[in-house]
Amino acid sequence: MTSFHEQRDVVLAVTGASGAALGLAVLDLLCGLGMRVHLVVSQSGKRTLLHEAGADAHDRMLPKAYRSYDNGDIGATIASGSFPVAGMIVAPCSMKTLASISTGLSASLVARAADVQLKERRRLVLMTRETPLHLGHLRNMTSVTEMGGIVMPPVPAFYNRPQSVQEIVDHLARRAVDLLGLPVAPLASAWSGEADFDQPKTEIGSAPKSRA
Repeated sequence: MTSFHEQRDVVLAVTGASGAALGLAVLDLLCGLGMRVHLVVSQSGKRTLLHEAGADAHDRMLPKAYRSYDNGDIGATIASGSFPVAGMIVAPCSMKTLASISTGLSASLVARAADVQLKERRRLVLMTRETPLHLGHLRNMTSVTEMGGIVMPPVPAFYNRPQSVQEIVDHLARRAVDLLGLPVAPLASAWSGEADFDQPKTEIGSAPKSRA
C-alpha cells in the first residue's frame, strides 16, 4: 500500500469564481513538485478562465495535468474514496461549490471529490472567492471547517512587499499548496519578524512624533 509520503496524486478543481490565475499557479506549483494532478474544471470555471486568462487558458492546463475529467463524470476515479490521493485544492472556489460541499450535495465531480476528501479525512483546501459575505456564506464556511476542510480566502499578504499582481498570486498559490501538508519544504516565504525590515519602528506605548 502506498503511504501518504509516497502519494503523488493531488486533485485540483477550478470553479467559476474570479481568480482563475490561482488555479493556473497552483497547477504549475504541483507539477513542479512532481505531483500527478487530477484536474477538474467546471463549466463556469472554463468561462472565468476564458475571461481572465485568455482563450487558450484551459487548453494550456490540460497537457500539464496527469489526468483531466469532465465535471459531470461522477464515475471518475477521484469520485471514490478507494482511490488514494494526498488531498485536494479548489482554486478558486465559488460560493455555489462551497454550498454544495458544505451540504454534501455531490451533484458534480468537484463536489463529490471534495466530499471524498472530507470523509476519508484528507486535506481539502478551498480558496473561496466572494466579497462581501452574507450569513449563508459564513455558515457554509463554518460547516466545511467543522467537517475538517480548510477555508482559505485568497487574501493577499503584503509583508513580503509584492511588486506585481503575479507575485501576489504566486504567494497565495504557495500558501495553498503548503496547506496540503505534502512532504516537501514550505513553498511560501515566511514572516521573519520586523527586525529584518529597514523601516523605522515605533516602540509599543510610545507616542508618535509630531510633524508640526
